[in-house]
Amino acid sequence: MPDRFFLGLGTGENLNEHVVGGRWPAIDVRQEMLLEAVEIIRQLWSGEQYDFRGRHFEVENARLYTLPEQAPPIYIAASGPAAAALASSCGEGLISTTADSEIVKAFAKPGEVRPRYGEASVCWAATEAEGLETAFKYWPTSALAGQFKQEMAMPSFFEQACKTVRREDVAKHVVCGPDPARHLADIQRYVDAGFDHVYLHQIGHDQDGFFKFYQREILPNFI
Repeated sequence: MPDRFFLGLGTGENLNEHVVGGRWPAIDVRQEMLLEAVEIIRQLWSGEQYDFRGRHFEVENARLYTLPEQAPPIYIAASGPAAAALASSCGEGLISTTADSEIVKAFAKPGEVRPRYGEASVCWAATEAEGLETAFKYWPTSALAGQFKQEMAMPSFFEQACKTVRREDVAKHVVCGPDPARHLADIQRYVDAGFDHVYLHQIGHDQDGFFKFYQREILPNFI
């Protein structure tokens, strides 16, 4: 993937990380750990033997013997301005699922050009009703607001939380159906917020239909 690969990092989710049996740290501790981890990764990409003794990690006599021709850029995920400021301090790019201009402002200094990726979840389908039913079935978590999603440790907790989600709640967060104007407007939200890359998360199994629709109805608007 020449010139197309980047490494995306963030402070993690309890769901994925508690399984190793370690303590799930508070967000400020996880942010410190992320900064140390990024420093270690970059030093190892130099190809030299490396020692590191930080507050959270220790590395002794470490070395990568097989290196890429060029170290891939590191992009940092952020869901709010504070996290975006952290991303600005250690990342070559930003990743966010929130179309919020304050996040972009916290990341990008005036006149600075670094990639800013925003994710929009959509569900293309032949009808809006079909798309909403698919999104409600496979992605009800889109309607769960707040930071507690990072804190829940078990899939069963997500299942319990999603029992409170209604179809109309999902409809507020996911563009469903075949209306090009609605898909374009959703992308435009990220453009208006200052993101220079928008990537689409198609919910459900009809990926071919999604690609054909976007090739025919959406991409020509950006060429």
